[in-house]
Amino acid sequence: MKRFAAAAGLAASLAIAFTVQAQQYPTKPIRLTVPYAAGGTSDILARQIGPKLTEAWGQPIVVENRPGANGNVGADYVAKSAPDGYTLLLTDLGGLVISASVYPKLPFNPSKDFSPVVMVSYSPHVLAVHPDVQVKNVAELVAMAKAHPGKLNFAVSGIGGAPQLAGIEFAQRMGVSWTYIPYKGGSEAVTAVAGGQAHVLFNGMLATWPSVTGNRLRALGISSVQRVPSASTTPTIAEQGLSGFETGSFQGIVGAAGTPQAVVAKLNAELIKALNAPDMKARFAKLGTDVRTGTPEALGSWMQAEQAKWAKLVRESGTKFD
Repeated sequence: MKRFAAAAGLAASLAIAFTVQAQQYPTKPIRLTVPYAAGGTSDILARQIGPKLTEAWGQPIVVENRPGANGNVGADYVAKSAPDGYTLLLTDLGGLVISASVYPKLPFNPSKDFSPVVMVSYSPHVLAVHPDVQVKNVAELVAMAKAHPGKLNFAVSGIGGAPQLAGIEFAQRMGVSWTYIPYKGGSEAVTAVAGGQAHVLFNGMLATWPSVTGNRLRALGISSVQRVPSASTTPTIAEQGLSGFETGSFQGIVGAAGTPQAVVAKLNAELIKALNAPDMKARFAKLGTDVRTGTPEALGSWMQAEQAKWAKLVRESGTKFD
């Protein structure tokens, strides 16, 4: 009985301590880690969200880029950080959940080493080419790829990331092949195609569309179910013969596993408030991105379902990731 009472007392003390911690949180700067180079979708979003949290809490939000290994360097850093809510990861969730299927020796477990906080946004992929590539739609691209198998260079934001998996699904269903060229993030992949070092890419609309409107890239299609209002003249890929094709950059925020639930809840609530502010939603919509928020539990369930989906595609495609 004495042991039971002592254990119960300890549990009560810890509960009180966590409640006080959550009430006081944050008391120091928060590091928002972006596991890609500056200029990509995650980086753009982090720099939009940071000022909103600073305004709400009066604490600096430090955006820190830690690129490498398709986001795994930054993810590992956060996974091994103190689980106190002061080091967070804002990332392409697709890359995070896919990594378990393409990297057999990850230094972290995507399913167990993170505390889901909130989904942030969905930005469909843009299928785009360099303007000198003589194709104007999906059918013409497929015809070119079939006429020159393996000759088109396909730029991706990193080996095994969501853009490469989108390319694999597209190629598998259309019966084409191309050569994947990895870069350190979406911004580098866009720059490579715009500069003529590669021919084609799938990449998040948020980071890619400025190069389309600036005539540095030609958009062939968008990977959303319906057309994007800010790019209404560009047809979806599904409209062009690939029924049900939907891929994109699902961005979200996670912390290290073990972050107190009360801290996660406070982060979730403030982030949902910030993301759904009218100015933020308007800004995101103009960039071709939808705000997508929800509970930490909903994000965790979504990540598990996506991990199973992409693991199946990787198995069936037979693609080897070097």
